[in-house]
Parts: sequence; structure tokens; C-alpha cells
Amino acid sequence: EVDLEERLGELDLRSDSDIPDVPPPTDSTPEILKRALSGLSARWKNWWIRGILTLAMISVFFLIIYLGSFMLMLLVLSIQVKCYHEIITIGYRVYHSYDLPWFRSLSWYFLLCVNYFFYGETVADYFATFVQRREQLQFLIRYHRFISFALYLTGFCMFVLSLVKKHYRLQFYMFAWTHVTLLITVTQSHLVIQNLFEGMIWFLVPISSVICNDITAYIFGFFFGRTPLIKLSPKKTWEGFIGGFFSTVVFGFIFSYFLAQHQYFVCPVEYNSETNRFVTECEPSELFQMKKYSLPPLLQAMLGWETVNMYPFQMHSIALSTFASLIGPFGGFFASGFKRAFKIKDFADTIPGHGGIMDRFDCQYLMATFVHVYITSFIRGPNPSKLLKQLLILQPEQQLSVYKTLKSHLVEKGILQPSLRG
Repeated sequence: EVDLEERLGELDLRSDSDIPDVPPPTDSTPEILKRALSGLSARWKNWWIRGILTLAMISVFFLIIYLGSFMLMLLVLSIQVKCYHEIITIGYRVYHSYDLPWFRSLSWYFLLCVNYFFYGETVADYFATFVQRREQLQFLIRYHRFISFALYLTGFCMFVLSLVKKHYRLQFYMFAWTHVTLLITVTQSHLVIQNLFEGMIWFLVPISSVICNDITAYIFGFFFGRTPLIKLSPKKTWEGFIGGFFSTVVFGFIFSYFLAQHQYFVCPVEYNSETNRFVTECEPSELFQMKKYSLPPLLQAMLGWETVNMYPFQMHSIALSTFASLIGPFGGFFASGFKRAFKIKDFADTIPGHGGIMDRFDCQYLMATFVHVYITSFIRGPNPSKLLKQLLILQPEQQLSVYKTLKSHLVEKGILQPSLRG
């Protein structure tokens, strides 16, 4: 019987009620706002704080868009690191009393390894001509996956060496915690950047749709909310959910119309090795060329129009907006359940009235995966530019072999004359 108790002690079995409380975040609202809103009720004070900070964040977001795609990539990376920090910090605060060795150090080490792997893959895919000109980078790219695996294996061995008797189970909990956090933050942020390379419109419309849904659902819920939506998030209401859905679909449709008119937003982001900068210049694809569509009979009777001119991408924006407003909020519900499990209100107190960065981007990560799957399933076709970059890094004899094969294929199809010499 004593032996059994010792074994159970080693497993460190714990119920939810035994989970240590995480210290509540401090109020980071600027003093000037506190004084200005001191006469308001807590409900309206929170309304104004959230509204002012939301406008400030949107303004900064527009400024970063103006600065270009590279700054957007840095923004995504910064948000990823901050979200990872907030989740890992919760784990550390909950279990810090056990003094587990190397937990935070290994967590950050694994973040470095996974980022090295994903961003190395991006460099290999989109910066091939740049890498070709630098011998030191050629080695890193050629053995990139082996180096990435070796780095991860080092961390894995360090974790095994850090295992402490009587805390094995808890340490494996934290090992899983780290890896799930990496899956949520790093993998999804990598997909966000992949979407950005397809064209800034594939980055802006999904992200803006989620932001629009957050704002309009909050407004509709604040003024008209009466019916609770889900127990995990008591403040969410059906009125806010439905109002946010219709508002987001309309917003996405109109916003897409304006973005589709500009090359800067619709052209794929490519790296120009001659100027050493990202460029967004191209002949817009059919998705971004105005077309005439016939309206259904019911709409013809209601509007008095038989046809309407619009961009094909606007039809895709409806799918993106629908996902952002109907499925995207489940990312927020998931985060609410997570916070309830650890008895916390917010992930952090980074943004007054909003909580942490993760509180604002819990729906964005789910949206990033959907957009990537949507593009690869319904939009993306062969990419001549990417194929050309891959051909340019081949050996001369390999390039000649590809040329001969392509020439024979074009002759067989009658596009080239058999007597043509090249």
C-alpha cells in the first residue's frame, strides 16, 4: 500500500481544482485614460478603453501596410513570439513552484529550432536566386532539413537529461505544452506569411474580416445582446454573433472590391534579387479582372438589375468572410476554455481593455490555416516564376536536359516547328 502511494506520488496526479492559481494581470490602462473616464460606469469605461485602443491598433496596422510586405512579415513574426511568450508564461507561472530545470530555456530553444526550419523553407522557396549567389547560404539551404533535425534532436536530448524523479509526469506535461504552443503559434504564423506571398489581398481580407467580426459582434452584443451564445464565453450573445456575421460578409465584399483594383494588393509578393527588395508588380490574374455576372431572378426583381459588374475575387471574399464570422469565433471559444481551465481572465495585460496579444489573435490562427487550405484547394495553379527560379539553380547539364525535354514536348503539340533550332 505504501509502495502504491509512492508510485502515485511519482506520477504527480492532479485534479483541476489542484491547479495553482495564476496571479491576475495588473491594470495597464494609462493614467490619462483612467482620469478622463473616471466618472463612467465600469461597463462604459471598458467600452471607451477598448474603442480607443482598437482605433490605435488599426492605425498602426495601416501604417505597417503602407511600409510594405517585409514590415508585415516582421509584424507577423513579432506577434508570433509574443503569443508564444504569453502561453509559455502561463505554464511557467502555474508550475514554477516545482522548480523544473530548463523548462523556459528549452521552450525558447524549441521556438528557435522550429522558426529556423520554417523560415529556412521559405528562403529556399522564394529566395532561390539570392541564395544561388552566396556560397555560404548554399550550404545552409542544401542541408537545411538535416541541420533543423539536428537542432531539434539536441533539444530533445537535453529534455531527457533534465528529467527529475517524482516529476516525470509533470515534465512530460510541460514538454507537450511547449509543442502544442509551437503548433498553434509558429505553424500558423508560417501559413500567414505563405498567404502573404500569394498576394497582399490574401493577407488583408482574412485578417480584416476577423477584426471586423470581433468589432461588430462586440457592438451588436453590447447594445442588443440578450441571448447567451455559449457557456465558455458568457458575454458572447446570439445577437452579436448574427450581427457580426452579416456585417463581416458585407465588409469583406466591399473591402475586396477596393483592394482588387490595385496591383500592390493583388500581385504575388516576390523578391527581386537585382534590387534586393520585395516587389508586387504583375499582370493581374482573372480573379482581379472585372467581369459581368447575371443576377438570379429573385435579385433581378428586387434590384431591377439583370447583370452586375464585379471582381471574381469578391465571390471568394464571401467564403472567407463567412468562415471568419461563423467558424473563426470558435478559436476564441477555444481560448476561453483554455483560460477558464487555468482560472485566468486574459493571457496577459499587454493591451488595456483587450488583454494580451493572444487574446486578440486567437481567431486569426484558425483563419490562417483555412486561407492556406482554400488557396491550395481552389486557387493556386502552377507558378511559372517559382519554377523558373528552381530551374536557374540547376547544373548546366540539368538545365539543358530540361530544355530538350520541353522542346520535344512543344514540337509534339505543334507549338514549335520540328525544324526550329534553339
